Amino acid sequence: MTRNELETEEPGSGIRKDMQGGTLKKKKIYRGLAVAAVLLAGLILAFPWWIRLFYPQPYQPIVMAYSENYRLDPLLVYALIRRESRYQEQSESSAGALGLIQILPETALWLAEKEGMEPVLEEELKDPAVNIHLGCAYLAWLEEHFAGNLPVVLAAYNAGHGRVGQWLEDGVWDGRAETIEDIPFEETRRYVNDVLKNYRAYQQIAEI
Repeated sequence: MTRNELETEEPGSGIRKDMQGGTLKKKKIYRGLAVAAVLLAGLILAFPWWIRLFYPQPYQPIVMAYSENYRLDPLLVYALIRRESRYQEQSESSAGALGLIQILPETALWLAEKEGMEPVLEEELKDPAVNIHLGCAYLAWLEEHFAGNLPVVLAAYNAGHGRVGQWLEDGVWDGRAETIEDIPFEETRRYVNDVLKNYRAYQQIAEI
């Protein structure tokens, strides 16, 4: 800059230029943040691919084979497995239910006899093939017994078909998804809601 330019430059103009430059930089930063926020929102609203990490489909050959055999939706079987054991084949509940789909030893004996199988030992219930086989057999039996009413089937899987049948007969619960809060057992209410939520998530993932 020449001497004349220095003498004629308006006082404070350098400060204003610095401020303008800083304002432009801030605008660019805000614009970048806004674009990133829009992209992130789009990913979330589009049911992000990474949700699959929380809803895996392990043991696929076994699940698919027995789901087909008993005419079940494999996604429903996975929804049960997620709620029952979080995919842990060695899982054991405080009530003594075992394996991926949490089968009680006495229920396993009844199912094995019904299916024409050899009596099942407790330790065998932690074998994924045995457990999924019996779990699918029981789920299919409940679907037939309760005419495919899914909320009732799930309640019966958790609380027992005899008890749930009594609730329906006594008018304690009408068996509809909209009236799940009428189920007398808090644990069973949570269970039915959880499995239905899992099932919807698996269905949404399947549509991606």
